[in-house]
Amino acid sequence: MRVLITGMNGFAGSHLADLLIAQTHWMLIGASRNATGDRTSPRMSWWNFDLRDADAVKRLIKLERPDLVIHLAAQPYVPAAWDDPWATFEMNVRPQQNLFDALLAQRLTPRILIASSNEVYGPPADADDLPFRETHPTWPVNPYGVSKVAQEAMALQYRRSHGLDVVVARAFNHIGPRQAMSSVANQFAQQIAEIEAGLREPVLRVGNMSAQRDFTDVRDVARAYFAMIKLGEPGEIYNICSGKPRSVQALLDALLSQAKTAISIEPDPAKMRPADTPISYGSNAKLSAATGWAPQISFEQTVADLLDDWRERVKTAPGL
Repeated sequence: MRVLITGMNGFAGSHLADLLIAQTHWMLIGASRNATGDRTSPRMSWWNFDLRDADAVKRLIKLERPDLVIHLAAQPYVPAAWDDPWATFEMNVRPQQNLFDALLAQRLTPRILIASSNEVYGPPADADDLPFRETHPTWPVNPYGVSKVAQEAMALQYRRSHGLDVVVARAFNHIGPRQAMSSVANQFAQQIAEIEAGLREPVLRVGNMSAQRDFTDVRDVARAYFAMIKLGEPGEIYNICSGKPRSVQALLDALLSQAKTAISIEPDPAKMRPADTPISYGSNAKLSAATGWAPQISFEQTVADLLDDWRERVKTAPGL
């Protein structure tokens, strides 16, 4: 089995690669604008190019001829989407179009997993909307969510118009080791680790702490992707979530409970979003029924592993 993973060196992609290397004999082909190839294995190879380049995508598909495509590469951060909505839309929609066109040109029919997001749901109108289920209408309130709605619509259109074997994963907030800087969990963990190391004053500046989100460990998300690859029904959408809302304040409290020094908290208006969803959590019943998947890693373990990961990063950072 030859598996193309776009964004394989990213947050979820790197954990998925670990899982597939450990549990399968598949050959993994990574594609990314900044692929480093540092996740070494004789069963891994890398293509380093921009997936918005249609000709480059055509070359990749023609030469590699994947049996499975897992499309994770994206601009995944809501604040960055507010800063440049069009760049986010282009980076999230055009690569998928290029992949579909290249596969059709080569008359290939691999299974395709498209990574979407709970941001497509937007805020609930009332308590009856929760937990969000896959049948709920999409109503995004930020440019990132709009780009993901477009990806989903395209995937389902190509399923209907060309028969592509596509499944869509609506992953809710996932956190854990190796996370990039822009998520709130990661920002908190990095700052706590730097405070412990004496690299910044013992103050955390925070935004909206009352917002509630559905947090899942990234390693459980990788397991869900693997389950969907094997057992998901073509043309279907599946939530990946814990089914439990937790406030940003609860996330911070869990991190602070493990901090090795006293830290004070100050509000920062600059960290408030132009539009924010007060509460969002989902039902994983459809995914569980189809695949048997359920989260395995506790929230407390995820938070501990995230903070320990940042302690190691701070310890080994150049110049420290």
